[in-house]
Amino acid sequence: MSLSLGKLKLDGKCHVMGILNVTPDSFHDGGRHFDPDDARKRIEEMIGEGAEIIDIGGESTRPGSEPVSAEEELGRVVPAIEFIKSISDVPVSIDTRKPEVARKAVQAGACAVNDVGGLRVPEMIKAVAGMNVPVIIMHMQGTPENMQKDPHYDDTVPDIKNWLEERIKTAETAGIGRSQVIVDPGIGFGKNLRHNLEILGGLEQFKDMAGGVLLGASHKSF
Repeated sequence: MSLSLGKLKLDGKCHVMGILNVTPDSFHDGGRHFDPDDARKRIEEMIGEGAEIIDIGGESTRPGSEPVSAEEELGRVVPAIEFIKSISDVPVSIDTRKPEVARKAVQAGACAVNDVGGLRVPEMIKAVAGMNVPVIIMHMQGTPENMQKDPHYDDTVPDIKNWLEERIKTAETAGIGRSQVIVDPGIGFGKNLRHNLEILGGLEQFKDMAGGVLLGASHKSF
């Protein structure tokens, strides 16, 4: 299965995603790029460093974080997306759990939706299907508020694969093609050290599930 994110074609090779958190409280760089000038500077740096896609998030999903309103989230992410589109053709994905944010971010120039909620909200499934854009489905056990409170799996990789497969089938029922899905096993989202290492050791098992695999391991504490 082949998938394109804007100009970027996922061709079986490894591609580098730059992450921009325009939030005051993300787990690694919260606040560092919250100021619009700092965000623009970091965007230019990432493009110069070779980022092949940039993922923009306006709501922290660190352990224990609380949600923000769609209006606040949009006020953070849309200017960043518009700035990227004004200086580069690097594709942009919007990291959000909110359908309204996904729609308006795509209108602003994002070419993919990165749903760390894993398409568990019916309205988000409808939004992605209606926009006909690729979607990243991430596995997370629980929610950011409680995901690190004693995460447990009977068999880590098969359990995550089964969950992702169920979400893909739900997406297909709504009209989202499997080839338009990227799966993310969710390193650090409802996982402990052993779970994370088991995912890394079994990463190959995810590669034929859909159109691609995203591994978000950078700066995770493990």
